[in-house]
Amino acid sequence: MPLFCHKSCRNEATVPPRISYAVFCRRLSLALLVSTCALSPALAQTPAAPCGGDVASFLQGVKSEAISLGVPAEAADKALAGAQIDQKVLSRDRAQGVFRQTFLEFSQRTVSQARLDIGRKKLQDLSGVFSRAEKEFGVAPGVIAAFWAMETDFGAVQGDFNTRNALVTLAHDCRRPELFRPQLLALTQMVQHGDLDPQTNTGAWAGEIGQVQMLPKDIIAHGIDGDGDGHVNVKTSAPDAILTAASFIKSLGFRAGEPWIQEVELPENLPWEKSGLGNEIPASEWFKLGVKPRDGKTEFGSLPAALVLPQGRKGPAFLTYPNFAIYLEWNKSFIYTTSAAYFATRLSGAPTYLKGNPEPGLDVDQMKALQAKLDAKSHDVGEIDGILGSGTRRAVQREQQRLGMPADGWPTLALLNAL
Repeated sequence: MPLFCHKSCRNEATVPPRISYAVFCRRLSLALLVSTCALSPALAQTPAAPCGGDVASFLQGVKSEAISLGVPAEAADKALAGAQIDQKVLSRDRAQGVFRQTFLEFSQRTVSQARLDIGRKKLQDLSGVFSRAEKEFGVAPGVIAAFWAMETDFGAVQGDFNTRNALVTLAHDCRRPELFRPQLLALTQMVQHGDLDPQTNTGAWAGEIGQVQMLPKDIIAHGIDGDGDGHVNVKTSAPDAILTAASFIKSLGFRAGEPWIQEVELPENLPWEKSGLGNEIPASEWFKLGVKPRDGKTEFGSLPAALVLPQGRKGPAFLTYPNFAIYLEWNKSFIYTTSAAYFATRLSGAPTYLKGNPEPGLDVDQMKALQAKLDAKSHDVGEIDGILGSGTRRAVQREQQRLGMPADGWPTLALLNAL
């Protein structure tokens, strides 16, 4: 897959690299809120640390801080000895790309038949591990396997940046030291536990590690020794990676035994203005309006559900349930999250979605023109960048409704011309 932009990322169309820096943003944002469960209590209370300046002095400061938080001096020395600033990390951080694929384009590329075949074999070969994950954490095997596939192709592509150097570089850089320095300190704990070799461990350029691309603080908080070797090695041990991911997903609020997304077929006429994330009503109310689950299952009708239309009312359609929230915690990109959730349903036995016949969307220049018009009407679309983000979707839906058009949130040339 191509390199995509991280999701610091006000824009839902901003999608991660395969070695997902987007997950970094989400997890670090989460860590700022719940960091007390990520490391020792002392480390969770660490104040913002200095950045920049002489690298040797910076590293000495990190070492001293790690020691004050309970990391033995020997482990801190081992973790930081020979650390270097990696200019490639800084270049990647400052030159992140974005993609403008539609849901159909992105999902068909990521949820490929080859990945489905491999995923189903992994589920079979590691059935005991996945069963344990579901029993202990309540997370469906398909959910874990889909993230495993989308993040690293089941561990095949984990990144080739030295993890220690990447975190040193980004913690030393003064753009976001409050985000990265705690991750560097957590890395010293991983070294202390014997779970990471700082000289040889590689991963994503933003410091994510392993087969499901987790940050050091998340590994410390949720790491599970799945293979019984006394260590948590999410890079080389599939059982460790699977169970650690399950623990983390549960911490995001996954509810055992409930769906996350369900493909549906739509009647010709619906109150389209009720569609979209944030417009949840009981699923039973959607069923009464003529929305029909393709799998025929209606037993979760009491759960709140949103009708999501990634490419408007004429394209694929889904109901999203409370468990879909964990996807939005994993990655704020609507296209990524919907694709990952759909992937998980495929691995759980669902059929290929109905593509429908979506109306053609807008090219970049047309989208910018639309955003300019929406901005002129006082809609908050953020930067006029030609990307269909959440703010633009909401504005499109409001203008469609005002103009008497089906308010499905999908921007078309007809809407642009009407404005």
